Amino acid sequence: MSLAADTAEHVLQAACGEVGIDPAGAELIRIGSNAVYRLRAPVIVRIARDGETIENARMQVAVARWLEAQDYPATRALHAEQPVEVAGHVATFWVSVSEREEYAPIDQVAELIRRLHELDQPGISLPAKDPFGKLDMQLPYLENLSARDARFIRDRIEQLRVEYAELEFELPPGVIHGDANVGNVILDRDGAPVLIDLDSFCTGPREWDLVQTALFYERFGWHTEDEYRTFAEVYGFDIMKWPGYRVLADYREIAMTLWLCGKVGADERAEAEVQKRIAAIRTGGPRTDWSPF
Repeated sequence: MSLAADTAEHVLQAACGEVGIDPAGAELIRIGSNAVYRLRAPVIVRIARDGETIENARMQVAVARWLEAQDYPATRALHAEQPVEVAGHVATFWVSVSEREEYAPIDQVAELIRRLHELDQPGISLPAKDPFGKLDMQLPYLENLSARDARFIRDRIEQLRVEYAELEFELPPGVIHGDANVGNVILDRDGAPVLIDLDSFCTGPREWDLVQTALFYERFGWHTEDEYRTFAEVYGFDIMKWPGYRVLADYREIAMTLWLCGKVGADERAEAEVQKRIAAIRTGGPRTDWSPF
């Protein structure tokens, strides 16, 4: 469910008042399950719709402040009393690093992930990686599908649940971004890479932060072979040579598809994309025509 524009505007005005920032001239960058505004300050305001827990927002702010203390290049939480809760919605405030979202080259993406994994355990509470807990929460989205397709996705998730429980991870566990990929590393005004979107931070197998880049290359064709080789060399580990890679890659495909099922019924393009993805997973067909959402 998307956040209504008038609701987001009301929350923005109230939340800015709480932290003493002028919202005049706020630019709405995007709106969906979250609304993102750029203020003149320059500050980025993220507003989550109902269902986003304030505990997760507090965790994001705590992680940002820990990373700042480590001098790690990540998005900085504004030094104000936050998050701010307004009528069940949660607003967080972030220092804007650039007026445009320009993604970092793949070698810098790999370097930032490696540097993150080299940090000592923080003195803050982080959740443990729970991949199937998140999928279970999204299972109601399957009501938007035919009974046959919904049953196929459920059966696939159960199969992956069994396979995941049998994995033997090669890398030592620790702090992970949880959604690491080229889309979450942008360049700041000086052209330096910055890690963004801290809402999936947790502790768990480091392989989770490597699988998306491999998947984007191997199945989707969103990275070239040279780009992937550079990524693996800079990080220092090639996840595609690890026997468990297929299980994590299959999981990511299902997770991406199940999330998109939530848009079926309200977005014809999303509905067509879901049907295409399910057909490819069911038949082992190509994924190179999957569209990013």
